[in-house]
Amino acid sequence: MVDDNGLILLIEDEPQMRRFLRITLQGHGYRLIEAVAGEEGLTQAATRNPDVVLLDLGLPDIDGLEVTRRLREWTQIPVIVISAREQEEDKIRALDAGADDYLTKPFGAGELLARIRVALRHTATQHGGEESVFVLDNLKVDLVKRQVLLDDREIHLTPIEYRLLTMLIRHAGKVMTHSQIMKEVWGPAYVSQSHYLRIYMGQLRHKLETDPARPRFFINEPGIGYRLRVDFD
Repeated sequence: MVDDNGLILLIEDEPQMRRFLRITLQGHGYRLIEAVAGEEGLTQAATRNPDVVLLDLGLPDIDGLEVTRRLREWTQIPVIVISAREQEEDKIRALDAGADDYLTKPFGAGELLARIRVALRHTATQHGGEESVFVLDNLKVDLVKRQVLLDDREIHLTPIEYRLLTMLIRHAGKVMTHSQIMKEVWGPAYVSQSHYLRIYMGQLRHKLETDPARPRFFINEPGIGYRLRVDFD
């Protein structure tokens, strides 16, 4: 009987490293999906729902940091960066982008397996996988394709509007304070600049609400923040 310790998505373009990781992971009871480019990895993450992502930063199409940011738009799956980049700034950028851990190449099999076990323990209490397509009444957001549809009609959002929308989707139903939203969407330096939030929330309502003056989705909690309403009963 073969152990099944979990499903690992490996996004790595270097053949020798893929071979080393394939032997190591499969030899310790993990199932493995391999992708050699960032876009392919994002598709595999959305369709296969892996337990952990091992991610190289130097990919042939898009940088691993961008892969991490795009994953974090719709999932909290553990991401362990495996990279030859060893500068502290590189590690900080990866972690700030949403990575959970960072291993500098070359590394030993034992260290990698230990990091994977830690990542799996962190997610052991999560129930089921996260959806890559968010549907709320007549609003549909494909978080992999980055496509927003209202009544099956595609709506163009600016990058900040889209970040604001996906942040609210990640916390759907929960009241988010002004400072929490500002920090997640604009960054820590803008926490006190809440007038930006009012402007962009108004734009989002104008594009996605049937009646922007009487919003159904984007609810203002006076003096606190905003909430993406998910209960229409």
